[in-house]
Amino acid sequence: MIRLNYDNVLATIDFEKYRSKLEKINEGINQKKGAGNDYLGWADWPLHYDKKEFNLIKETALMIRETFDTLVVTGIGGSYLGARAAIEAINGLLPQKGPEIIFLGHTFSPTLTAQTLEYLKTKNFAINVISKSGTTTETSIAFRLLKQLLIEKVGEANANKAIFATTDAKTGALRKLATQNGYTTFTLPSDIGGRYSVLTAVGLLPLAVAGIDIDDLMAGALKARSESVDNLDHDLYKYAVIRDTLYRQNYKSELYVVYEPQYAMFNEWLKQLYGESEGKEKKGLFPTSVTFSTDLHSLGQFIQDGSPILFETTLFVENPNQDVVIPSEKENLDELNYLAGKNLALVNKQAFKGTLAAHVEDGKVPNLVFEIATLDAHTLGYMFYFFMRSCAVSAYLLDINPFNQPGVEVYKKNMFALLGKPSRK
Repeated sequence: MIRLNYDNVLATIDFEKYRSKLEKINEGINQKKGAGNDYLGWADWPLHYDKKEFNLIKETALMIRETFDTLVVTGIGGSYLGARAAIEAINGLLPQKGPEIIFLGHTFSPTLTAQTLEYLKTKNFAINVISKSGTTTETSIAFRLLKQLLIEKVGEANANKAIFATTDAKTGALRKLATQNGYTTFTLPSDIGGRYSVLTAVGLLPLAVAGIDIDDLMAGALKARSESVDNLDHDLYKYAVIRDTLYRQNYKSELYVVYEPQYAMFNEWLKQLYGESEGKEKKGLFPTSVTFSTDLHSLGQFIQDGSPILFETTLFVENPNQDVVIPSEKENLDELNYLAGKNLALVNKQAFKGTLAAHVEDGKVPNLVFEIATLDAHTLGYMFYFFMRSCAVSAYLLDINPFNQPGVEVYKKNMFALLGKPSRK
């Protein structure tokens, strides 16, 4: 489905040196042992996901598509990044068919929140609120405002029918609220953390509403699991080893690169996945990202000639969803007639090849390339599982628990104190 090309890594990678450690890590994942093992539910999820709920997701998504013109997905971090990444990667940034998918609850921005609420006043909208606890501050504020607007527009009874909650199966504030008001609910499994949840209802409901084939998505994830579960020569283990090798050679940052703006949110998903999973105990690569060729006109200079602190990991999709042909002009004042009749996809590909050569040969920047033929639902499902498992392996190579995020709680504690939040009795 995807191929890892590491011809330009500019380092000797001793895969055999890692084999014994990989065997132990892989056994720990398969047998759900080791640090954070109570959050390894994602590892077998493509095989054992709840088929009954899966069918309910498809039925509910069809109803939403037929009833509403807009779905507001309300969540933060893993509760929205995966869904948004997939929707934009497959449907593009300007989708033409089906309900509009809007994301809120991932920011405290008063301007964005106010503008979104104003925009929704003329829309027939539904809400998919996503939170395991129901008390995540950004999401809860947005949901309170959205719920108020929806009740004002259609009344409380109809509003309750237009709210869909994805939360813990039994406990939490959102589960209690959903039960009280009769919301249709979906489960965020207790053994799957937010950044590993895209293949659960967290991602599946918004994707299905967006018209994406979630059967195909899950089939791709299952293929990735089947190919990798007992195969230490699989590319996902090689990727983890290469990252670890470069990290131990004093590279500080991994720069994710895409050549289509519609894949930028997939970079954001990767950044959360790796940043929260690895960045502990003063360890880990700093994940960051660019979209080329746009960012070649801003960060390209630093990548080429700046401090040698990073390596690049490019996700290059060979066949775009759509393409255009460059026309000819009689006067040729812009001197582009040498490109007339050529597809823009060709120009983009040659930009990729030229950039790769410049950064590797002249800049001496190590480069990894994931070669992807076409990014459809099946391939994307494969990629989601591939990176989740590879990320867990990478963290274990650092002797890090991949599934907690203790540092995130510090800012919350400070913020709540400044806001005067009452302490729990």
